[in-house]
Amino acid sequence: MFEIERAINGRGADERCAVRQEKSKPLLEDMHARLLLEREPLSCSSEVLKPMNYMLRRWDDFARFLDDGRICLSNNAAERALRGIALGRRNWTFAGSQRGADRAAVMLTLITSARLNDIEPKAWLADVLARIADLPASRLHELLPWEWKRLRQADMPADQQDA
Repeated sequence: MFEIERAINGRGADERCAVRQEKSKPLLEDMHARLLLEREPLSCSSEVLKPMNYMLRRWDDFARFLDDGRICLSNNAAERALRGIALGRRNWTFAGSQRGADRAAVMLTLITSARLNDIEPKAWLADVLARIADLPASRLHELLPWEWKRLRQADMPADQQDA
């Protein structure tokens, strides 16, 4: 299935969904049927039964990517983004207080969101903090990283957009 995902990586959500329906859905249906078939003869005390039941109970959530081209098959990108935080976890024990740790978590979330949207976090945060107090609530969505980036690109002259 990862081979199929590699082939459609970077394509639009509708195209990804169509390819998944054609190629991935039959594979998942076979996998589901096989899990149910293999589970039948197992005793209740079988070591394999617990993980099989775990997967089957969450099957709809697992297969959701088939019907929504925006969903990734794996969470590898999120895992990579959090690796630096996990490596520094020992340092987080010295946040000073629960409030300090909560603030650090919020800031790391904002910074990671900016990075995942190919935005320089320092520039984005500086602009957001400078504008947020004067922006009406109905326009706060403009400060979200993906919206902020889109609006900046729209304001940019055409010769600079390609660079």
